[in-house]
Amino acid sequence: MPAHHQFREDWTPQRIQARAARVGPNVAAFAAFADVVMRKRKQPEQGYRTCLGVIRLADKFGRDRLDAACRRALEINARSYSSLQSILKNGLDRKPRTRATEEPAITHPNIRRTKGAPIPKGGAPPARRADYFH
Repeated sequence: MPAHHQFREDWTPQRIQARAARVGPNVAAFAAFADVVMRKRKQPEQGYRTCLGVIRLADKFGRDRLDAACRRALEINARSYSSLQSILKNGLDRKPRTRATEEPAITHPNIRRTKGAPIPKGGAPPARRADYFH
C-alpha cells in the first residue's frame, strides 16, 4: 500500500461512526448512511474521505451548525459532501425549511386552461393537476 494511503489502514466504519457521533446525532445519522454507501463500493476505503471530510466541516463551521446541516441534508435526501458543504456555505442550516404549499404557484388571468376543466370557487386549480396546463 502506498505511504500516503497507509494512515487509513486503522480506519474502520465503526471508528468513523463513533467519531461522527461525538460531533452530533445528525452527523452520526449522515455518516451511517455514508457507511451504507461505502459498503456498496468495490473498495469501501474510498468512502472514508467523504466521511472524514464531513466530520472535518465541524472545524470550519462548528459542531452545532454541522449537526443542523446534516439534519437538513437528511430531510431533503442530499447525501453528498458537496451538498452538505453547500448547505453550510449558504447558511441554509440556520433557516427553517419551508414546505411546499397546496396553493397554485401563481394565479394570473392569462394562464390558459384546457377546455372543459372546471373552475373551483376559490380561483384557479392547483398547478400540479395534469389537466391544468396544456
